Amino acid sequence: MTNQPEHLQNDRFLRALKRQPVDRTPVWLMRQAGRYLPEYRASRAKAGDFLSLCKNPDLACEVTLQPIDRYGFDAAILFSDILTIPDAMGLGLYFTEGEGPAFKKTVRTAADIAALPIPDPETELRYVMDGVRACKKGLAGRVPLIGFAGSPWTLATYMIEGSGSKDFRNAKAMRYGAPHLLKALLDKLTESVALYLAAQADAGANALMIFDTWGGVLDREGYKFFSLASMAKLVDRLKVLAPGVPVILFSKGCGQFLLEMSATGCAGLGVDWTTNIGDARHMVGGSVALQGNLDPTALFAPPETIRDLVGKILDDYGPANGHIFNLGHGIVPGTPPENVAALVEAVRELSPQYHEIAEAEAP
Repeated sequence: MTNQPEHLQNDRFLRALKRQPVDRTPVWLMRQAGRYLPEYRASRAKAGDFLSLCKNPDLACEVTLQPIDRYGFDAAILFSDILTIPDAMGLGLYFTEGEGPAFKKTVRTAADIAALPIPDPETELRYVMDGVRACKKGLAGRVPLIGFAGSPWTLATYMIEGSGSKDFRNAKAMRYGAPHLLKALLDKLTESVALYLAAQADAGANALMIFDTWGGVLDREGYKFFSLASMAKLVDRLKVLAPGVPVILFSKGCGQFLLEMSATGCAGLGVDWTTNIGDARHMVGGSVALQGNLDPTALFAPPETIRDLVGKILDDYGPANGHIFNLGHGIVPGTPPENVAALVEAVRELSPQYHEIAEAEAP
């Protein structure tokens, strides 16, 4: 399906990703399907737990579509988890209440890395591909579907640590003390993620997003050599495996590297809330689309404040193509659903003027 044209009722997101003219700024939110929605909590209760929800294609589709039905976002993002690949590699993913994800096995030696298989997306990860196919059927062309994966570096941190971490001491010890091992692990993960994302595109995903959640914990040289270099290789592989499918990179806490990230050949960059979106646009010089970047905790503010903050971001980006409105990271659990509605309404009401100016100024 990668190269087959698809008629979409709403293609603003894909047009903005290509930096083409749109009538208003498209909007979708990271973690738009999640615990803040009562309908999501009902679906999770049916599944029994988070991992069972991820591994049930019908329920994963159900929660993917919930925010589309409620808010009419301009894109849907597959409901899944970034740690599906390490789980398929045999590390034994599990979740504990209040503690987050963890693995039964860690990866810290050359033997550990050599033993890791590269999962077949249509075998070990078939439930994800079936979820993509179910979502495409359920969306029925209403909006594009975004597939995603964790970046090689971010996946590596969980695999080395065995869980989340405050200081990443084991992953950083490998970065400094055994960089050849870290590179071997990242190379294997890069190929695994490339095959996984390409399979999502083949199953119907219209765009692909790479979440580099922990890129910002690395030193400058470490980020460039390990995280960014792996993502650049990944983008190159996807140009071969999923030609024509746009890729978005998001490295949290890495606003200083936006120019280097834009040189990877990606179509868009996620921008977190610590970087002004106007500064980001100036930095990349219009070479890629930019996605972002309201602070997720701003959604706890009154609706009128949310409207003002949305207006400021739109004004900072200015009258130009290539902006996708989003948060600077995922929605925080406990966010009032009505405040998300206020954000969507503000984007819809305030953004058309910038696109009218952009069209008027076009040569």
